[in-house]
Amino acid sequence: PYMKASICLLLLISFAAFAQTDEIITSGNSKLRYRTFGEGKPLLIINGGPGMNSDGFTFIAEALSKYNCQTIIYDQRGTGKSVLEVSNHKTITMDLMVEDMETLRQHLHLDSWAILGHSFGGILATYYATKHPDRIDRLILSSSGGINMDFTSYVYTRQRDNLTLTQKDSLAYYEKKQNNGDTSTETKKGRAKFLAYAYVYDKSKAPIIAERLEQFNPEINLLVIQNLFKIKYDCAQKFKDFHKPVLIFQGENDIITVATAQAIEKAFPNSKLVLLKNCAHYGWLDAPEMYFSNIKTFLNS
Repeated sequence: PYMKASICLLLLISFAAFAQTDEIITSGNSKLRYRTFGEGKPLLIINGGPGMNSDGFTFIAEALSKYNCQTIIYDQRGTGKSVLEVSNHKTITMDLMVEDMETLRQHLHLDSWAILGHSFGGILATYYATKHPDRIDRLILSSSGGINMDFTSYVYTRQRDNLTLTQKDSLAYYEKKQNNGDTSTETKKGRAKFLAYAYVYDKSKAPIIAERLEQFNPEINLLVIQNLFKIKYDCAQKFKDFHKPVLIFQGENDIITVATAQAIEKAFPNSKLVLLKNCAHYGWLDAPEMYFSNIKTFLNS
């Protein structure tokens, strides 16, 4: 059943924001939808998932555009309006996702850009950095899955450990229904409602996460995770000559461990790790003042 096989490292928020540009271009065998906000130095923001569109990132794109940036978000292939005719092991790969990023950079006529990758977006940003290091001006990794696949050994357990017994029981009830073939909206909403509590320290913010979790595409998620294992994703030794500045955020109460963030810090020579107290997977929800102030300083330094 896909529920146990899928790993969801999400990034979300569903506030509306006004996009300066909203366009669909062609990237290989996929459509590629992107949006831009504001003006200034280019900052690509890669949302989490895998298997999620970028709609939940309009809020953070608009917020960061106020720091003299042109922020850019896009739907990863197979999600949102980045439509594929067929989604399979040949059309959903990390290398093709990197090619999509390069197609977008070239379309925007950018020599380089800053990149913020959150959750799975941090994994994709890191992999992109192994392929195109000279195209990165600076890098922000926010609650990233890390530089290798170690997170897969613990993330499910930590996800459950962030729930109360009642929440775990309720989540198990809805996941069992889905595993038995129930695809109803009611069941999807029920699963999302209780899973969302695992991703925030401030539980009052869980409904924001739940709304986004309802859009999760398990097929795309599984294809990406399988490809990460196929390519033996491991970047621990690939950044010895990468000296661009790297800012790393990690919530101390996250489903991703501090040890994973410390491994990222060790891999990048010119990096800074910011630990966020009383914070789970979303720094801008649980610790907004520290999250945004550190990004503003980093981008303008």
